[in-house]
Amino acid sequence: MELEKVFKNNEKWIAEKLEKDPDYFANLSKGQSPDILYIGCSDSRVTAEDLMGVSPGEVFVHRNIANMVISIDLNVMSVLNYAVNYLHVNHVVVCGHYFCGGVKAAMQAEDLGVLNPWLRNIRDVYRLHKNELNAIEDETQKYNRLVELNVQEQCINLVKTAEVQKAYSERGLQIHGWVFDIHSGKLIDLKLDFDHIMKNIMEIYNLGHD
Repeated sequence: MELEKVFKNNEKWIAEKLEKDPDYFANLSKGQSPDILYIGCSDSRVTAEDLMGVSPGEVFVHRNIANMVISIDLNVMSVLNYAVNYLHVNHVVVCGHYFCGGVKAAMQAEDLGVLNPWLRNIRDVYRLHKNELNAIEDETQKYNRLVELNVQEQCINLVKTAEVQKAYSERGLQIHGWVFDIHSGKLIDLKLDFDHIMKNIMEIYNLGHD
């Protein structure tokens, strides 16, 4: 893509927005009040606002390779803190996608340099669920099941944080695990039992927000 085209597209986008609403950008500049924090994959095929059909200002977005929630990643932890404690979002979504390159790379026994410590977190998900995954003969099905399990484990990582525990206790913050099916365009709710997950791990991870 020629970069000049990007700026032409921007001009066209501005014109379309102003044609529909002359105050669009004036209103947009007043601030944001998103209801959802979306943690997704950096994959160029998966754009958060498009797949959810939402407008700017409605979703606070964080993206990284394979939609990971890692406790020592200052970036995602800062986003979580800001979204929960200052924007007061009511929903936190972890959204993976089938045929995720990061998940596929983690399944391969290959030295990927600087990516190794990042992908190790996905390999840990495989280790936790290896009996289920190793029983799946079809490689594509195994690959996509790991995508789902990775979403589940990242949701659990959210539950381990003080921000989520406090907001869950005080105002009923909800966690959701989704997967985007690139083949069909469908957004799939994994219907994780957040209350059950919270109850099961609180014995170890309770940070005092009862």
